[in-house]
Amino acid sequence: MSLNIMEAFEAPPQPIDYVLPNLAIGTVGAIVSPGGVGKSMLALQLAVQITCGVDLLNLGDYPTGLVAYLPVEDSATIVHHRLYALGKYLTACQQKIVADRLFVKPLVGKCPNIFLPDWSNLIDEISKGRRLIILDTLRRFHHEDENNSGAMSRVIGKLEGIAADSGCSIIFLHHSNKGAATMGVGDIQQASRGSSVLVDNIRWQSYLAGMSTLEAKTYGISEDIRNQFVRFGINKANYGERAPDRWLQRHEGGVLRITAFSLKNNKKLIKERTSAWSGADNDNW
Repeated sequence: MSLNIMEAFEAPPQPIDYVLPNLAIGTVGAIVSPGGVGKSMLALQLAVQITCGVDLLNLGDYPTGLVAYLPVEDSATIVHHRLYALGKYLTACQQKIVADRLFVKPLVGKCPNIFLPDWSNLIDEISKGRRLIILDTLRRFHHEDENNSGAMSRVIGKLEGIAADSGCSIIFLHHSNKGAATMGVGDIQQASRGSSVLVDNIRWQSYLAGMSTLEAKTYGISEDIRNQFVRFGINKANYGERAPDRWLQRHEGGVLRITAFSLKNNKKLIKERTSAWSGADNDNW
């Protein structure tokens, strides 16, 4: 259906329905980080927030609804451990709401491929009536070369088609490239591993980055607990302003919770980050 231009000029548009900060409903986004930082737990916490409204990350209030989480790297036992840890932060009533609204289907060893009819149909079916589907990780849902821009255009296009047809947002988890991990610049858009299409063709990208030695010194964090802290932020938002970065602390069971620091030397931190960014434009690792 074509757009009625005069109606677009004259009639006020409907407000954008955001699933998460500046992630519009029916669009595709990503969470990018190195392995082992905590993006799977972060994804599960986002799923829980959208189902029941409990906000451990200080993201704000967003409409609740049905969510699906499809992990391919972690077994049902591992996901059970994470849910058990998260359950301690929920009331009995909230736990019931999450149980009713969150669909979790571990796919370890199943080798899903979104280009095969059976898998495509399954994801189509799961997406119906949901606000969000989380794919953990993107690499596990296709068999293409991630450095090939044409192949990655087809992968993102396939996800966009599912999102557009169902009205369900899709977030895929993805690893950062080796250069970003080595230089400590996991917060830039180009930190995403593989073709730049994986950044350019999506509408929203967030990141999770471990605390560097410099950041620990800047915030007065001792080296022995530095790995408890990670920084979450949004480095691409096509439909709104980027939200401020926030520091999260890893608690028992890996649960991430918002924390606050007072900067000791903010200028030094910004200078060091800017210097590192200048060499981080190769996304084909």
